[in-house]
Amino acid sequence: MDNSVSKQTKKELIQVLGMRYRKSQKQEKTQILDEFIALSGCHRKHAIRLLSGHSGSDVPSRFEVPPRRKIYSEAVKEALIMAWEASDRICGKRLKALLPSLLDAMERHGHLHLAPEVKTLLFKVSPATIDRLLSPLRDPSQARRKTRRVKKVSQQIPIRTYADWNDPVPGYLEIDFVVHGGGQIAGSLIHTLVATDICSGWTDFIPLLAREQSLVTEGLGVIFKQIPFPALGIDSDNDSAFINDTLSAFCKDHQIEFTRSRAYHKNDQAWVEQKNGAVIRRLTGHGRYTGVVACQALAHLYQAARFYVNFFQPSFKLHHKTRDGSKVKRTYQPPATPCDRLLKHPAVPGTVKDQLRLQRQQLDPVKLLHGIRQGQSALAALASPDLIIEGPGRDTLEHFLSQLPRLWQDGEVRPTHRRHSSEPRTWRTHEDAFEGVWCEVLGWLQKEPDATAKSLLERLEEHYPERFDRRQLRTFQRRVKEWRHIMARELVYAGITQ
Repeated sequence: MDNSVSKQTKKELIQVLGMRYRKSQKQEKTQILDEFIALSGCHRKHAIRLLSGHSGSDVPSRFEVPPRRKIYSEAVKEALIMAWEASDRICGKRLKALLPSLLDAMERHGHLHLAPEVKTLLFKVSPATIDRLLSPLRDPSQARRKTRRVKKVSQQIPIRTYADWNDPVPGYLEIDFVVHGGGQIAGSLIHTLVATDICSGWTDFIPLLAREQSLVTEGLGVIFKQIPFPALGIDSDNDSAFINDTLSAFCKDHQIEFTRSRAYHKNDQAWVEQKNGAVIRRLTGHGRYTGVVACQALAHLYQAARFYVNFFQPSFKLHHKTRDGSKVKRTYQPPATPCDRLLKHPAVPGTVKDQLRLQRQQLDPVKLLHGIRQGQSALAALASPDLIIEGPGRDTLEHFLSQLPRLWQDGEVRPTHRRHSSEPRTWRTHEDAFEGVWCEVLGWLQKEPDATAKSLLERLEEHYPERFDRRQLRTFQRRVKEWRHIMARELVYAGITQ
């Protein structure tokens, strides 16, 4: 401020003009601000801070911004974490599409009982907010998939590119192999035969002891019986296990159209290639599996996984794409499960839709996920016999359900992807500064549940001036957050015995 104005005059100006400033509209505030700047010589930003202070107080040292009101409480976040774990940690857009049916299934099977206000907020939450609330829990590290070379092609089977599908009806499948070699291809390895429907995204898979053409026809016969629609055509890459007289004769006998992709064009097999990583590798990891026992373990895992993937895992589907020079803009349809797409398709018979609805009504997503974790535990034990596998795959269903909200704290929960970690530290290295006053703080929280940790610490400083200071704020915030987490669980698990 200008030195010509005394300190007492400054305080009187702030008190008189500050009251008018805080009660005035925007245009009047501008006039008052200009008048105050002309009298005091303050910088405009500094003048705004002075006039926006509390009435009757001395010159404020800083501009205090009111805390942002929280829309989604700890109870909503707790329920969202549980739904995210039950959906096998899918992204926010897919989880938003799955929430209504997933919560209904979990409540129907007695795994969850949400308070009405929590359930209402869960249905209102946007995909972006879901990702923001779950961002501290996610593991951003993702293993990259290695590209594979395509073998020589045969000229006996017609070629179909990625642009030749033209929105087919359910029944046209892309097929491919996923080899479980652990980075090596030597020896007799188990291969997973994967089939993906172009229209609905329905994916089925079966393990084979070897990559052999007669086993391929038997595996396709099993898959054709498991899918809820008749197979009309298959499209493969140029693997010799597919491009042969055995599979060609099999397709002619079953009146199935047989096509192949172009050599060295993996995008022609984009539908099934995407499922190889998003489904098979996510289930089995990159371990090496050989022998009959490992094949039986994979078959047990796939039996639970095929229902979980097709009934409770929404996926995106490309709607159209436009090219502007070197840029390509892709537009996707809203996330939906393969079952939902089949129920909405007019070419699917009504009897098939009724069977799908009945089957979905009987399926328990949490029980299926528990079965997947058990199968992954068996695979991990086969891949590393000397490693003791612990975690959700070894628990009972009731214990697995109780651990869902806290599984994110353990990091990777899939036994097939978990790395060996050291034992967590359970001892304290510093003395608990709040041990003697925590009961008093709990009393304040019971009376004022929405009080911030900062305001509570200020009260402790007033009561115990020589004992507490602002350097303990972060520790105190964590302690208050733990208390709110416990209170939130009582709302989410109302009526459930822990």
